[in-house]
Amino acid sequence: MSFQKSKFHHPRLPVNDLGLTYRDYEGALSTLCAGCGHNSTTSAIVQACHELSIPPHKVAKMSGIGCSSKAPNYYLNKAHGSNSVHGRMPSVTTGANMASRDLLYLAMSGDGDSDSIGLGQFAHVVRRQLDMVYMVDNNGVYGLTKGQLAATADKGVKNKTGELSIFTDIDLCVMALQLVQLLSRVVFRR
Repeated sequence: MSFQKSKFHHPRLPVNDLGLTYRDYEGALSTLCAGCGHNSTTSAIVQACHELSIPPHKVAKMSGIGCSSKAPNYYLNKAHGSNSVHGRMPSVTTGANMASRDLLYLAMSGDGDSDSIGLGQFAHVVRRQLDMVYMVDNNGVYGLTKGQLAATADKGVKNKTGELSIFTDIDLCVMALQLVQLLSRVVFRR
């Protein structure tokens, strides 16, 4: 069974400064699990880009591998986009940014993509202070590989199979702030 978004647009949908409606910023119909949070993220992106009158063709949607890599398909249908190898989205985005600085880079990642295999990539993109919006959808599990606990899972929680998280979680927001603070001290010492 397949579903499609309706092609019908109400004739009086509000338009932004570019003459585009909210529907013009949407993407394909989501196939993500209901309630995981990714759909809320994509809805917020659609709303923000519509309200800010950002031309969709001036956006590059970047992602890694995992549930989060599917999310860019569900917003800004007329934007540029690229999926990279697991954990390597920051370096691919760095290269794209060097090649075309006139685009707005929206980078979507997940907890496994950024907190596990891509942790080094994350640290270096913070260090480089790349001009991009880096979003991490964190649900504490690796959803595409049957729900193993991610590095962001709170200590003491159990996944659906009963596996207990025995390690302290990695908090990317705190880590990014600490890296920026550390780097600012290094710059001033020179």
